[in-house]
Amino acid sequence: EDIEGLIVQMQRQDVWRWKGDSGGGHAVGSAYRLLDRHSADKNQDAVFTTLWKLKISSKAWFFAWRLIWDRLPTKSNLRSRNVEISDVSCPFCSNHVEDASHLFFSCVKIMPLWWVLMSWLNIAGVFPKTPRDHFLQHSYCNLKGIIRLLRWQIWWISLTWCIWHHRNRIVFSNDSFKGHKLMEDAIFFCWSWLKNLEKGFHIPFPYWSSKIRDGFCARGGISL
Repeated sequence: EDIEGLIVQMQRQDVWRWKGDSGGGHAVGSAYRLLDRHSADKNQDAVFTTLWKLKISSKAWFFAWRLIWDRLPTKSNLRSRNVEISDVSCPFCSNHVEDASHLFFSCVKIMPLWWVLMSWLNIAGVFPKTPRDHFLQHSYCNLKGIIRLLRWQIWWISLTWCIWHHRNRIVFSNDSFKGHKLMEDAIFFCWSWLKNLEKGFHIPFPYWSSKIRDGFCARGGISL
């Protein structure tokens, strides 16, 4: 139907045009709106409204989108799509089927990393197991100040991003689990994203990493 409505103009060159935007140029925002338009679960709106406000790299944003929707190619998801998987166990602990909830939040190797975060806030409790609720908990924590809440959300994406890449190195490169290295990578990614996101964020990485708790919880963040 689209083709039938076109008028062939011999004097003009064929070009690609993105239909999701009135200007014809492709943008991540228009792709998100196009995908979200077909979403049947409108309860997800609060999650993606919050997520969309985080001006991080498009790769990281799309990763978080896939995780919250449970669209990452975990072993459980691949098997549900009839992909032959000889071993569906978690590459971290080998004691549970690898699905998103287990891999990112409830694995015995990963849970201590989230407990560290709770110690930064001096709070106790349990984290939700679904990616959506887990992210929302980091969006509505009892943190006063937009900057600190923003940093907390960025941290959630940083840690889950590094968990996924650490998992891929184990699965595809026969690497071993290194919780300390995983945490260091997450702290670095969080710092690098905040450096590009926040105006006036000029904190050197060694100072940021050594006072990471103050960066999330102290009034006004870290000051030099």
